[in-house]
Amino acid sequence: MDIIPAIDIQNGKCVRLQQGDFKKETIFSENPIEMAKKWATYGIRRLHIVDLDGAKLGKPTNQEIIFSISSSFPDLSIQIGGGIRSKEDAEMYFDSGIKYIIIGSKAVEDINFVEDLCKSFKNKIIVGIDAKNGFVATDGWSKSSKIGALELAKKVENFGVKEIIYTDIEKDGMMMGPNIESILKLSESINIPIIASGGITTIDDIKKISGYSNLGISGMIIGRALYENKINVTEAQKILNNIK
Repeated sequence: MDIIPAIDIQNGKCVRLQQGDFKKETIFSENPIEMAKKWATYGIRRLHIVDLDGAKLGKPTNQEIIFSISSSFPDLSIQIGGGIRSKEDAEMYFDSGIKYIIIGSKAVEDINFVEDLCKSFKNKIIVGIDAKNGFVATDGWSKSSKIGALELAKKVENFGVKEIIYTDIEKDGMMMGPNIESILKLSESINIPIIASGGITTIDDIKKISGYSNLGISGMIIGRALYENKINVTEAQKILNNIK
């Protein structure tokens, strides 16, 4: 199980949002590459990058910065999401050294697209399920679909998806703890490893979630709590490394 620091890029800067609201932005670094370097020095194995502008516009937008991060830290397993809407987008990122790509909105719009990607890029496709009140949000969380989180997870279950990132939007960036009940409900219902995201704020949160590693939870994405020094990434990863 891994601690996965999050780098969200908007207008070329490393930011964090509250509940996905683009108007509630906090800039934590003018240079996302330097932020990636910081996390790399802590010995993390994976990095979660979201192109927020890409998510809004429906096409990769900050890819040059992302390419620079990938080339600067080849030992990091980087997963990238935001605006990936075609096989060409996926190939572009894989060619730059990105390890995994995350499909979110496009999975709601065209489930066959996910299946086709999984066939072309085996064990490299992650599906991002961003849920609000149990339903999947799309387009940078600006729209709400009528598809339930579990319904979407079930649809992709047999495609060969590597993992599902489950984010509770109402918890994201609020520093109020994760929705463990929803995470467990999803992990117990499908046979795909789950990466928990949204609201992970304290070491106690990490200990609680790590206690369910046997239920298929493979990692935790943490953003604001790391940037505001609420969680020490080295201490957090040490806890996960001790899971038997």
